Amino acid sequence: MNRAPSHILVVDDDDRIRDLTRRFLSNLGYHVTAANGGVTAKKLLEQLVFDLIVLDVMMPQVDGFELLEHLRQTDKTTPVIMLTARGETTDRIEGLKLGADDYLTKPFEPEELALRIAAVLRRVVVEEPVEEIEMSGLIFNLAREELKDGDKLVRLTDGETQLLKILAENAGEPVSRETLANGTSAGADRSVDVQITRLRRKIEPDPKEPIHIQTVRSIGYRLMPDA
Repeated sequence: MNRAPSHILVVDDDDRIRDLTRRFLSNLGYHVTAANGGVTAKKLLEQLVFDLIVLDVMMPQVDGFELLEHLRQTDKTTPVIMLTARGETTDRIEGLKLGADDYLTKPFEPEELALRIAAVLRRVVVEEPVEEIEMSGLIFNLAREELKDGDKLVRLTDGETQLLKILAENAGEPVSRETLANGTSAGADRSVDVQITRLRRKIEPDPKEPIHIQTVRSIGYRLMPDA
């Protein structure tokens, strides 16, 4: 069963960066709300619950450090990634002391931010372990590492099984080619792509138009089970 997409709050007074970040993360399947500053973000935090906050530091009226300090007075757990032009060690230390989970300096690559978000969410989100993933009638059991079509076992190679298990454990989230290569016997990005192609032939209703094992541009792949 597919879990609901993580709800992310992006707080940045730079219109271009805020819109770029919002669109990029939305395209990855996240539910994204954007705020143009600390004042707006405070109001949103009173009304909504977020799974993660991407927070700029250098903002007028209420800067990122002030907003983070305010947040941590009542919320000790919602993860925060500081996003700022400041690169000095003292500022990074200040953010971490106030309760930030990670720190990314501008200018940044959207792909790096996406990977950091996925990594933080994996660390902090506590869920019941997923036992089975359904994809267009096929059932993959993570514990037994078996893919079945009804009562019939679908044969997978060891490499395909390893890839599918990693993707299933991170269902709905982007997984980098590097992570897939390091976690399987594929051993190289190109080998990962080849095995993904083979895996799609066994899972997808139309391998040329995949709906379950989706390519995430410049990052890797994401598994989208049936809802």
